[in-house]
Amino acid sequence: MASLKDMRVRIASTKATQKITKAMQMVAASKLRRAQTAAEAARPYADKMSAVISNIASAAAGSPGAPALLAGTGRDQVHLLLVCTGERGLSGAFNSSIVRLARERAMALMAQGKEVKFFCVGRKGYEQLRRQFDKQIVEHLDLRSVRQLGFVNAEDIAKKILARFEAGEFDVCTLFYSRFRSVIAQIPTAQQVIPLVVEEGGAANTTSYEYEPEEDEILTRLLPRNLAVQIFRALLENNASFYGAQMSAMDNATRNAGEMIRKQTLVYNRTRQAQITKELIEIISGAEAV
Repeated sequence: MASLKDMRVRIASTKATQKITKAMQMVAASKLRRAQTAAEAARPYADKMSAVISNIASAAAGSPGAPALLAGTGRDQVHLLLVCTGERGLSGAFNSSIVRLARERAMALMAQGKEVKFFCVGRKGYEQLRRQFDKQIVEHLDLRSVRQLGFVNAEDIAKKILARFEAGEFDVCTLFYSRFRSVIAQIPTAQQVIPLVVEEGGAANTTSYEYEPEEDEILTRLLPRNLAVQIFRALLENNASFYGAQMSAMDNATRNAGEMIRKQTLVYNRTRQAQITKELIEIISGAEAV
């Protein structure tokens, strides 16, 4: 049995841990407000961009001059999985849930005889994926030095992706991230971004538009920007999801530490009481012997 001194040290250590988890919970809550606001502000623009491109793409469907980002390469053999995760842990299942979704997609594709490559954005996803797919990771981007996410970060990623696509390194690109719903709900999401998937109903819009210049030329300009917009949205959604998951995880850790302190204190008091009782019995027995 541990000594009273060891128990006191253990209780003090647990209390110190509780203070740290409580502080991290408060910091995550503070950062979550800004991250959630940014993610929600990006959604209307990204959705509208998708709607506009879907409308134009439906008019250009089947055109021999359709851009490759819309029409594809004509093959479906090499898949690039763009996996966006966090740079830090202590956030529950946030990172692992995104990686699990990407891993399941990779295994399914390889089972069909497809070639799979990974582009990792974020340290945690890279660390998990390299254990199993080290040779298939073609690039890893670390954003730890970025204090505030900006559109320029998404543009840099989009340029790297486009350069690889133009070089013929892959046929299909799928983006993996976590969509923020609430503090306790973050949804791992897979979104195909190359070739662009035109949403159903885009062609059913009763409004007719005339484009100047032609649809193909407009798409050539819009599609690369849309790729950057969708990546930027994913990064912002991920950021909000991370702080939401961390806030929830640190709240659970704080409550668990409190419960552990209660149990440790109970054991300490019982042990101390038993030790005092034993000493009293020894004193009484010694007095009676005299």
